[in-house]
Amino acid sequence: MKAAVRLVLAHGPFALVVVAAVAVRRLAMLGYPSVLWFVGDSYTYLQGALELEPSDLRPSGYSIFLWLLGPAHSFTVVLAVQHAVGVAIGVLVYAVVWRAARAAWPDRIWLPGLVATPFAAPVLLDGYLLQLGHLLMADLLFTFWVTAAVTVVLWRRRMTWWTGALAGLLVAFGALTRSVGLPLLVVVLVGMAARRAGWRAMAAAVAACALPVLGYMAWFESVHGRFAMTKTDQIFLYGRTVDFADCSRIRPRPEVAVMCRDHLEPHPQIAPAFGALWGEDSPFRRMPDGIRSPQANELAGEFAWAAIREQPGDYVRVVVRDTFRAFEWERRPYPTPWTARGYEFREGASLRESYAELAYPYGGDTAVARVVEPYGGWVRAYQDVVYLRGPMLGGLLLVGLAGMVVRIRRLGGPVLLPWSVGLALLVVPAATADFDPRYVLPALPFAAMAAGLALVPAARRPEPATPAETAETAAPKPDPEPDPDERSAETVRRPHGSGDRSTAEIA
Repeated sequence: MKAAVRLVLAHGPFALVVVAAVAVRRLAMLGYPSVLWFVGDSYTYLQGALELEPSDLRPSGYSIFLWLLGPAHSFTVVLAVQHAVGVAIGVLVYAVVWRAARAAWPDRIWLPGLVATPFAAPVLLDGYLLQLGHLLMADLLFTFWVTAAVTVVLWRRRMTWWTGALAGLLVAFGALTRSVGLPLLVVVLVGMAARRAGWRAMAAAVAACALPVLGYMAWFESVHGRFAMTKTDQIFLYGRTVDFADCSRIRPRPEVAVMCRDHLEPHPQIAPAFGALWGEDSPFRRMPDGIRSPQANELAGEFAWAAIREQPGDYVRVVVRDTFRAFEWERRPYPTPWTARGYEFREGASLRESYAELAYPYGGDTAVARVVEPYGGWVRAYQDVVYLRGPMLGGLLLVGLAGMVVRIRRLGGPVLLPWSVGLALLVVPAATADFDPRYVLPALPFAAMAAGLALVPAARRPEPATPAETAETAAPKPDPEPDPDERSAETVRRPHGSGDRSTAEIA
C-alpha cells in the first residue's frame, strides 16, 4: 500500500497527462480512421515500403519502418504505432527531467514529478504533433530516434562505450529517417565531450553511427549507382539560395545560368524555394527527367555554392530570418497555403487515384479515406486551440539558454545537449532548404527538455549506483596481504606478554 501511495505521489500528475494524451489520440483515430497523406512525400515513402528500394529523393528509413509493419496490412496499425511513438517522446522528456529533479530533491518524493510534468505536457498534448502522428510522414519517427539518443547521453553522468554506441546507433536511425539527422551527430559528440564521456564512448558513437549509414549508402549505390544517401541533396540547397541569388553578381556559366530566377516576379502565396523546385516555371521542368535528372543535382549544387560564396551576407540574412519564423505567434500559410493545410485535420476526406494504387495493396480496407463525425469535428477544434505557439517555443529556448549561462563553468551542464539539438533542428532546415512549420515540431521536445533541466539545481547527492556497482560496493573485500618485512618489524616491536603470541615467543 505504501509503495502505491509513493508511486501516486511521485508520478500522479504525469499519469493524468498521459491519460489525456492517449485519450486525444484515440479520439483522432475515431474521427480519422485512416492515415493522412501529404502531397508527394507520402507517396514516395509508401512506394519505398512496397518495393523495398531506397528513394532517390530522401532517406528511406521511414519506408523501412512501414515495410516492417506491412505484414499487418493495416493503416490502423500504422496509426497506433505512430501515436505510441508520439507518447513515448513525451515520456522520454519527462524521464530525463524527473531523474535530474529526483537527484536534486531526494527527500521530496512529490516535487520531481511536479517539476517534470509541465515540460512533458506540451509534447504530449500539442495539436500539431498529434496531427503529425496521423500523417504518413517520417518526422515523428525521426523525432523519437533523436530524443532517445539524447536521453541515452544524459541518463548517467558517466558514459560507457556501449552507451556511446547506442547513442550513435540511434542518431544513425534518425539520419536514415531524415537527412537533417546526420549533422546532429556532431552536436551529440560535442554534448558528450562537454560531459567528459571519454574517447572510448565517443569513438563507439561514431562507429555505431557510421556503420548503418555506410551500409545504407552501399545499398543506395547498388540501386542508383551513386554512393550517397540521396541524389537531391544539392537541389534543396538550391531552393534555399534562389531567395537571394543575384545572377549579375554570381555570373554563372551558360549551362548553369538556366537556374537563375532573379528575373521572375515573386509569387505572393508561394515561397521562392517551393516555386524553384516544384512550380510551373521551375528550371527542372525543362530537364528530361525533371528534378530526378542526373544533371539536376549537379547544376543546382554549382549554382547554390556560387551564390553562397558571392553573397554570404545575404545567405546569413535569409537563414536568420527563416529561423525566427519559428517564433511567430500566428502560423503563416508557408511555404504555400495548400502545404499549410496539409498539417491540419481536414473536414473532407478523399484519396487520390495515384495514392490509391499504393494504399489499397498496403492497407486494404483501412486505406479508405473518411471522416467520422462528431469525433472529427472535436479533433479539429482541439488542434485549433491546443498547440505551442512560436513565442512559447522561444521562451523555452531562452530558459534553456539562461540555464547554460548559470552552468557556464560546467560547459552548460546537462542543458547543453538538448538545447543545442533543439536549436540545430530550427537552423539546419533554414540553412539547407527553407522554413516549414512541420520542421519546427521536432525541436519542441528538446526545447522543453532543456528548459526543464535548466530549472533543476545541481544534484545534492551522487546519482544512484547501478545494480552492478551496488553489488561490487557491498561485496566484502579480503584484507590485503601484509608485506613480509612489515610483519617482521611488527613482531620485533611487540613486547612480551602483550596477549598475542609472537614469533619470538614461539622461538
